[in-house]
Amino acid sequence: MGIISADKSINENSGRLEIQYHKTKIGELVLGSYDSKLCLLDFRYRKMRFSVDNRLKKTLNAKFVVQDNKILKETRKQIAEYLMAERKIFDLPILYVGSDFQKQVWDALLKINYGETASYLDIAKYIGNEKAVRAVASANGANAIAVIIPCHRIIGSNGELVGYGGGLPIKKRLLNLEEKHSKLANHL
Repeated sequence: MGIISADKSINENSGRLEIQYHKTKIGELVLGSYDSKLCLLDFRYRKMRFSVDNRLKKTLNAKFVVQDNKILKETRKQIAEYLMAERKIFDLPILYVGSDFQKQVWDALLKINYGETASYLDIAKYIGNEKAVRAVASANGANAIAVIIPCHRIIGSNGELVGYGGGLPIKKRLLNLEEKHSKLANHL
């Protein structure tokens, strides 16, 4: 998966963030790509939808245009495979749109393997800033590429489920899917 930071890849001539709405068994998703890279995969009706959309539009200096493209088609395919437990690793070009700290947290989230979980404290320690637990939680909540950047794998230090843009029932469903199929793979 190729990861690129928005500040280094903005094509000033593009101005278009191409989006599609995609209904799945975990809810309706909004998929978005900019300059042939996925920059949005989020729950259409999440509480922070407006904030995420505004950050993308402002940082990329782009307008949302409902239009399909190769990246969005491949994203739909890979999400469907993931939800059928046929895919554990995504292979898509990704464009991070956020602060340097957020990008550092999102990189750390990508290190959490399928079927595993971590806490905000674990991520804070991983990035070398143990006292940044709240900032890590905030960056996790600002993730615009759900499922692929696996913020659903974050749990509380006590093992309890903590907030998720798609809602806790969806988070539990994703974790159960991964737990079930990671165990099956280990026993074959």
